[in-house]
Amino acid sequence: MKKKELLTACVIAAHGRHYLATTGDGKMLHCVTRGKKSDVAVGDSINATPTAKGQAVIESINERRSLLYRSDQYKSKLLAANIDQLFIVVATEPGFSDDLVSRALVAAEAAEIEVHLILNKIDMTDRLEKARERIGFYASLGYPVHEVSATALPDQTLANLMPAVRNRISVFIGQSGMGKSSLINLLVPGADIATQEISTVLNSGKHTTTYTRMYRIDEDTAVVDSPGFQEFGLYHLTEGMLERAFREFRPYLGHCRFYNCHHLTEPGCAILDAVEKGHIARMRHQLYRQLVHESEQKIY
Repeated sequence: MKKKELLTACVIAAHGRHYLATTGDGKMLHCVTRGKKSDVAVGDSINATPTAKGQAVIESINERRSLLYRSDQYKSKLLAANIDQLFIVVATEPGFSDDLVSRALVAAEAAEIEVHLILNKIDMTDRLEKARERIGFYASLGYPVHEVSATALPDQTLANLMPAVRNRISVFIGQSGMGKSSLINLLVPGADIATQEISTVLNSGKHTTTYTRMYRIDEDTAVVDSPGFQEFGLYHLTEGMLERAFREFRPYLGHCRFYNCHHLTEPGCAILDAVEKGHIARMRHQLYRQLVHESEQKIY
């Protein structure tokens, strides 16, 4: 019996252990993994064995150049692979979580992925200054901030964001209500239709948005939409990874009295000294303390 030829494809949607992938010649494959493995992410380049028309089994994942994921005490949740940059979408209203924003920044820094922040709904002027003040803190750390309004100022929003996403693979994340879907529909005309098609394949016709999906704008440009979430665990990051993932910590690393300083309570700690002097925000150091605690709790 002739052995079936392996197909190489890019994963464009993930829902549970079901994946949608496209081959180089544009064929769509509904893929599953062998057994209970679910370590495949949107953006992965995979090798798969065809099993029936439009269906295949994933045999292997090709080497990744980046992987963004979150984790809790028990398991990891892969967001996207082989991406260049992360866009964190916040809005003037409803209010956004600084904890979630900071955790996403840390995850991206640890994965060496560039980060941008988008402040959406700037037409809602009542809360604009307060939102600008909060987002300005992240700008002070060196993260680019884009002020837009997807619904009120679509042309201006497109002109602002398109140069930033052009020729890159970008993943968009944000809490519910921030307008992330409106932004993606603006950047990718027809995203709604594509979502329904993907949903039909992956979830037997039920329209769902609880999965990650990639939309290709052109050969070199793609946008990955990740579903909204209320938590962003980073249990997978070790203490050493964490201290380097806070970019404002880096100038002080190696300057503590003790070479194995944990930057928590030690005397002569350069990080703690910088916090006391106001060079590092206390909020950020408190998050670091919490993340170190979490990294000690993981059991997988």
